[in-house]
Amino acid sequence: MSNFMKCAARVGICTTLLASTAGCGYLFSDDGVFRDTSEDYKKAPETAVIKVPEGKQVSALEEIYPIPAVQDQLLMAGEFEVPRPTPLVGGAADEVVRIQSLGDESWALVAIAPGQLWPQVRGFLAAAGIQVGRLDARAGIMETNWLQLDGQDMSSRFRFRIEQGVQRGSSELHVLQMNQAGDINRWPKQSDNLAQEGEMLKAVAQFIANSADTAPVSMIAEQAMSAVGKVSMQEAPEGYTYISLGLPFGRAWASLAKALEDSSFEIEDRDRSAGTYYVRYLGPSEQEEGGWFSWLFGSDEHPLKNKSFELLVTEDTAEQVAIRLRSSDPAYDKRQEQALLAIIKGNIR
Repeated sequence: MSNFMKCAARVGICTTLLASTAGCGYLFSDDGVFRDTSEDYKKAPETAVIKVPEGKQVSALEEIYPIPAVQDQLLMAGEFEVPRPTPLVGGAADEVVRIQSLGDESWALVAIAPGQLWPQVRGFLAAAGIQVGRLDARAGIMETNWLQLDGQDMSSRFRFRIEQGVQRGSSELHVLQMNQAGDINRWPKQSDNLAQEGEMLKAVAQFIANSADTAPVSMIAEQAMSAVGKVSMQEAPEGYTYISLGLPFGRAWASLAKALEDSSFEIEDRDRSAGTYYVRYLGPSEQEEGGWFSWLFGSDEHPLKNKSFELLVTEDTAEQVAIRLRSSDPAYDKRQEQALLAIIKGNIR
């Protein structure tokens, strides 16, 4: 008998022995070949906390992708029907890029998260052959080297600043231009040449609009710039609901005018010094008919249609305002208050 046949015979004997063993206990019992180790962690002894040598610092481990806290947790007493989910944004949410202006300030509102916008701006600079002088993804800052533009006597450089937008999943892109004159080590508060700033903003906005569907993601920028947005609904200690908006008063006041129009409110009067809009609700739009308000008011005509309200804008800090919708109608209740505020909130940009 050859060695190969002898080995085969031994294997056959071993196989027969395993097969003849009663049941599966030989393989999978506590003393078997494939012992279950899923409960072994219960036998693990406690160990002392590791001591770090003197002069060394300890940094706690943090989540790589933290889940932001949900701020719209407004609960009412008693039983009520769960409402339909509110859209993240309302109005012109289909537009990927929009250029907005307030006074001499202009910026691009982009319907993608900051982590997606960052590589888009880098792609624009690369496609335009513009060299980057400084990058800071955590701060959302991108600066170019000096450029000699056609028809200009002196060189210019540009700073792109990316911020979290008002709404969740949106971004803002600000462009700052600087002439190569005077103190070139300090960026001005306002562009030296507003026309160049505007042209650069339009160019990068068009590039983003054309390529937003293929936008990659910068994880560094995504982690550094919060994705939860600057607007949320809160409940005051007095019991009423209000919108908390992370914008300076001037911009918040201007943004609300457009948001009210998109939310089916008519502005009858306004008093900026008192921070008050006097508005009338025109009723739900065609998109809201049978949708957001149907769970609240049924199929009858909207009970708040043509009702008058006061929208109060209060400055909490230099970068934060509170927005309250107030009515003198005794039938105006908390559920109606939250429903109307949710529509306004979804249209603030």
